[in-house]
Amino acid sequence: MSYRAPVSDILFIMRHVAGLDHAAEEGLYGDLTPDLATAVIEEAGRFGSDIIAPLNRVGDAKGATLNDGVVTTAPGWKETYKAWTEVGWNSLSGPTEYGGQGLPTLLNSGCVEIWNSACAAFGIGPVLTMGGIEALVAHGSEELKARYLEKLVSGEWTATMNLTEPQAGSDLAALRARAERAGDGTYRITGQKIFITYGEHDLTDNILHLVLARLPDAPAGTRGISLFLVPKILPDGTRNDVRCSGLEHKLGIHASPTCTMIFGDHGGAVGWLVGEENRGLNCMFTMMNNARLAVGLQGVAVAERAYQQALAYARERRQGRAVGATESSPIIDHPDVQRNLLTMKALTAASRSICLLTAAAIDRSHHAKGDAERKKAYEQASLLTPVAKAFSTDTAVDAASLGVQVHGGMGFIEETGAAQHLRDARILPIYEGTNGIQAIDLVMRKLPLSGGETVHAQIASMRGTVVRLLKEATPAFGTSTARLRDAIDSLDRATSYLLKAGSANAPNDALAGATPYLRLFGLAQGGVALADAALASAQMLKDGNENPAHHARIALCRFFAENLAVEAKGLEEKVLGGSGFVNDASLALAS
Repeated sequence: MSYRAPVSDILFIMRHVAGLDHAAEEGLYGDLTPDLATAVIEEAGRFGSDIIAPLNRVGDAKGATLNDGVVTTAPGWKETYKAWTEVGWNSLSGPTEYGGQGLPTLLNSGCVEIWNSACAAFGIGPVLTMGGIEALVAHGSEELKARYLEKLVSGEWTATMNLTEPQAGSDLAALRARAERAGDGTYRITGQKIFITYGEHDLTDNILHLVLARLPDAPAGTRGISLFLVPKILPDGTRNDVRCSGLEHKLGIHASPTCTMIFGDHGGAVGWLVGEENRGLNCMFTMMNNARLAVGLQGVAVAERAYQQALAYARERRQGRAVGATESSPIIDHPDVQRNLLTMKALTAASRSICLLTAAAIDRSHHAKGDAERKKAYEQASLLTPVAKAFSTDTAVDAASLGVQVHGGMGFIEETGAAQHLRDARILPIYEGTNGIQAIDLVMRKLPLSGGETVHAQIASMRGTVVRLLKEATPAFGTSTARLRDAIDSLDRATSYLLKAGSANAPNDALAGATPYLRLFGLAQGGVALADAALASAQMLKDGNENPAHHARIALCRFFAENLAVEAKGLEEKVLGGSGFVNDASLALAS
């Protein structure tokens, strides 16, 4: 089944949930207007649907290959990447002083979803380059910026992120890669990195590796990690001492080369310090936070692709007779199939909204007028980022699994393509910090921001939407108001409990409830976002705009509130009472 970018859905959420129109009126986005944003997303939709999407199946079947240290991407990859960069998609949000277009993160996020829906294995590569650009802009020396940023912004060269080692996954304090001062301002890097996305490929002539390593006199733990830029090709045109020694054979995203990288076979790869010595983790987190939002958008993307395919199949496949039918019915007429499809659609729309809200907060943290407003937006973005990453990628797995279910036995057959979405989705809850780590980050680091003021302000904003929903009070919304109010109440109580547990130095109480809390947060925030969209549609209907999409948004809000948000109470109980299992875990797991 071919993919068609959901241009109208993306634009509606941008404009009426994430606040693009309001930000444009404020002058936050410079010369960007809603009409220009529409033109960009429409063109991205055409490129993604017509040019990138045909790569998806061939990439899954053929994958990337490694021969004598040379990685060859799947058929069509080089030509498509060249066409993609030539029309400026890589430079969309890049800094204007280095050839970028300087457009907002919010707009680029809509495009990132489209690239990854069209083909997740293609779309993830440029995401790392965008993160590398952010890290160099924020922390690179003027010399490194002048030498490398223009090439990265254009997409002529790409970037990677080298963190993981065989013994050091999430625990970066355990990494062993070494850096030695060369005495001329450069460093010599030695060590092995694994799971490096697009660590080697044939799309560009040069690849810039951002590598975490430890100096000989560095303090122990994460305080002793530095970040280095290690190019595949040195400024004098010679090959650096870095190579790909293997490609992983993966469950999914086969066409994305996941590499084992070896630095220093012949004395050490030449690298340049990014930021300060022993402060590399701070620099890398600039790149990682960019990547975490992007992986959340990948989750939205795969869920959208799985939904589109399941919907098309359900309309065509005939099995059984629906109530009142006299002949075999399309399976979309059966209530259980309808529930599956609506769950896929609602979770996808809620996840998209959370990601775009996060992107809008990031933009405001850079461009808002006044330090206080920027700080507030920065903390909001910090709060939402783990939710955007984890809730959206869990959604991808759930939606892709439901997509297989809608296909029935044909979903289990590779030829239909439904199985690929599930295989591709399964990496996303692990990418860029597992979802358990995202939950811990949310509970232990983000809830305490400004003494809890940031999260309470977010909850207050959610309550504001419910007040507006109560005033609407039309039958089409059903019990949405009550169900969303209940979900927010559960979130509020769970938040207060976790803030108290943190202040009382009861980490196991907080850690045990972290994952259900993040799910609870996502359901409340996602349901409220769908209500914001539905309220905007309701107003347009009152104004005489009878677009069927407006009725659909109201119906989707109601479905989410009455069928998904009702999980909130059970999640609250898990948060408040779940710590008991920690004490019993050793007993229960012993047998």
